[in-house]
Parts: sequence; structure tokens; C-alpha cells
Amino acid sequence: MKRRHNHATLAALVLLSCLAAAPRSASMPAPPERSVHTHHAIAINGQTIPYTATAGTILLRGERHEPTASVFYVAYTKEGAAAERRPVTFCYNGGPGSSTIWLHMGSIGPKRVITPDAQAAPAAPFGLRDNPYSLLDKTDLVFVDAVGTGFSRLVGKGSGKAFWGVDEDVEAFGQFIERYVTRNSRWNSPKFLFGESYGTTRSANLVNYLQNRGMAFNGVVLVSTVLNFATLISQSGNDLPYIAFLPTQAAAAWYHNRLAQRPSDLASFVAEVRRFAGGDYADALIKGDSVSPSQQNAIVASLHRYTGLSESYIRESKLRIPPDRFEKELLRGSEQTVGRLDARFLGYDLDVMGDSPDYDPSDVAVSAAFVGAFNDYIRNALHYRSDEHYYPTHYDVVNRGWNWNRGERSRPTATNVADDLQEAMTKNPHLRVFSANGYYDFATPFYGTEYTLSHLSLPPALQSHITYGYYESGHMIYLHTPSLAKLKSDLSRFYDLASP
Repeated sequence: MKRRHNHATLAALVLLSCLAAAPRSASMPAPPERSVHTHHAIAINGQTIPYTATAGTILLRGERHEPTASVFYVAYTKEGAAAERRPVTFCYNGGPGSSTIWLHMGSIGPKRVITPDAQAAPAAPFGLRDNPYSLLDKTDLVFVDAVGTGFSRLVGKGSGKAFWGVDEDVEAFGQFIERYVTRNSRWNSPKFLFGESYGTTRSANLVNYLQNRGMAFNGVVLVSTVLNFATLISQSGNDLPYIAFLPTQAAAAWYHNRLAQRPSDLASFVAEVRRFAGGDYADALIKGDSVSPSQQNAIVASLHRYTGLSESYIRESKLRIPPDRFEKELLRGSEQTVGRLDARFLGYDLDVMGDSPDYDPSDVAVSAAFVGAFNDYIRNALHYRSDEHYYPTHYDVVNRGWNWNRGERSRPTATNVADDLQEAMTKNPHLRVFSANGYYDFATPFYGTEYTLSHLSLPPALQSHITYGYYESGHMIYLHTPSLAKLKSDLSRFYDLASP
């Protein structure tokens, strides 16, 4: 899950890449590693799967072998399975600055928080049920909290500067995975990475990092992808985001019945808008101020037809509607806004005349349910006792101090890890990638993902190793139960194909 960014601020963060990392922390005692094991069973597709849940910590160490961080994880492993035939998948959310509570408790873990579809969840008691869409029938699962989130903490002389950055973060996750694999005798197991949002940025970088250290992977699952941040940042001179977001804007307008002539089928409608976005619309934007009046009029009419926004608003916006303004403008007059993470959710703004929403209704709608259910589950079902605060997100600390620079590869451009994925797939021609995309996701638009993954310059044989899934949901695809069911089906096929 990701927080809303002011787009100018995000542009400064990513494009300039000049934030100083957080100050070095004071020396803190390094607690001993710990783990708690409990035994359970779950029925998935008519199969009863006995499994062990392990909630614990692993210490990360610096160059002098001194402890620098304690990383919290929850692992679910099928009992009695042969390690060399049983895949293991490492899962994480993004932010940067988010814990993995969302994937853990909402998507493929053995338990799932029950929330109403596209509505705010009520207060406690929260519903927590066995998850029939868990991937535990296909793979063991390890949910990992990034340093500074969840129960993961800096320890000893560890400092945020050593962990909170594009490459620093990958080195930390790489060390954790290597230690987990070694301690649990999983070197000969099929291996997968499963990331959401900025977690996909991490995965593209991480799979290349670990493969260059001798650990090959079978597959990478990208849920709500951002590898090239230039597809997101609405800034003067960069027209790519307007093209990337247009099909998502059209999908949101379709969902909320804002189209004068609403097609019956969403997928075919989105395909039509894709062709327009990458064709006539892109051509007009590239021409900039030299676009002819007749071409501009044609584009205005098409944008009105696809988005439901007024022709006058589109014209005054110079054919370019940033996502945050669209979220506010789509339902202008109703005093309602649509969600950023999921445009199906509706919010109410006090400033009805503003340009962008006051908050993201799809973010706040489910947060309390996930946090409350997790804190009860981890202590009372998994028996992991801790008085420490579990940080579902810690943006004010982790994100604020994030280092977007990439060492010698740093350039004054948007962060882009697509080259890392390209290198990983080229060096390991067996590696497969699955990209899961929500139609109503204004955080990571699916057309931007398609653009990035189709520009890896891979030979056709390797490009065919990238497959896609599309869902009538948002950034957190799994909040929509029918989409989660479809996601599980798609992932099952992917794992069968990628595993020996």
C-alpha cells in the first residue's frame, strides 16, 4: 500500500534524487533472534494442507559482522514436503515504508481479513477467515517486513542510511533471503519473489542482485508494478504519464457511469482506449504547442468520450489531466472523489472547490481492519508476544529519508530498475515474470506497466516469459474477492509453468 504524494514533491524526490538519508541512529542493543512455531491446517481446492507457521526475526549484520537490524518475518511451510520439490516465495509490500501486512493478511496467506467491497470497513470486531485463495497449495510463503516497518527494527549501530535507499534496501533483503535459505536448507528449492507496488521495484533489482551472487530464481510476481518512475511523474516536458494514466481514467469513468455511451464490456473498451492513447493522443502530446486546432479539437472530443470530463475542462488542461485532478474532477458536483489506490472507492472532501482530493478513501477504508486483525492474529493465533508497536506503514521516517541514488549508475532522471530485470532475464533465460494489474489503480497504471515491460529489448523467446493478468479491482487487487479468485487461478498456472 502506498500513501498519496503531492506530485511535485514526488518529482523532486525521484528526479533530483538528492535527499539526505536519515541521521545515524544512536547505538541500540541487539536483541537475540527469536522464532515461535505453531501448527495448523487449511483446505484449498479440496486438499487439506498441514502447515507450520513461524513468526520470528533474523539479524542482519554489517561489514564487521556487527548486528545492524532485526528483520521480522512470518513463514508458512507445508509439513512433510521435500524441500527440493517445494517452492518457496518471499513476499513484501512497498512504499517505500510499508510493512507486508497487506499482502500477508489480504491476498495469498492462509488467513484473510474480510472487508466489504469498495466500502469503508466497520470498526472491530474484524473478520478473519481461512483463505481459500492462498498460494500455500503451490508454495511455501515467507512474508518479510522491511527495516523500519512492522516489527523490523534498527539495532546496534545500524542506521537508516544503511537501509533506506533503492540499492541499500535490496542489499538488506538479499542478506535476509540468503540467511533464511541457508538456515532452513532451501538452497535447492524453486524460488520466487512476490512484490506489490514499490515491492515490484525491489523485486526487479533484487532478483538481479541475488542472481549475480549465485542464487537463481524461477519466477517473479509483480503486483501493481512500477519499475520506471517516469511513467508516474506528471511534470512539464514529460508526457508519458498522461498517456499511461488515460486507460485507467477511462476505466474509472466506465465504472462510475460517467460515459455518454458506455460500452458493455470493460476489457474491450480499455483496449480501444489503449490504441488511442498510444496513437492519436500520443501524437498530439508530442507535438506540444504546435498541434493544429483541428487535431486538438478531435483529441478533446475523444478524451471527453473516454473520460466523461467536460470538453472545456480538457481544453483548459491542455489535453493533460494528472491523476489526482482526475480523481477530483470525475464526480465534480457530487462532493465525492474517487480513490487513488482503487477508483471504485468514494470519498467526501471538505474543500469541494479544490483541484485534488483531500485524502485517499481507498487507503483509509481498510487500514484499521488489517491492522486490528493482524495484531490479534499474530499474538493470539501465532503466539508471537511483543509489546512493541507494529508499524503497518512508517512513511514519515523511512520514505522521507529514502535515497533514490544508485551509486555509479546515478543520473538526474527518474528511478528506473527495468534494466535490472532485463539483465536478470537475459542471464537466466528460464526466469519467468507475471504482472498482475488492476484496471482501477491510479497508483501504478497498467498501461505504464505494459510500456515498461515491452521496452526491455528482450529477444522474442524471453519476452514470451512475461505474462499479464488484468482484474476489475485497484492497486490492492485482492480487496475484490472475484479478482482475488481470478488472481489465484492465474498464479497457479504461472507457478506450474515456472516450477520444475
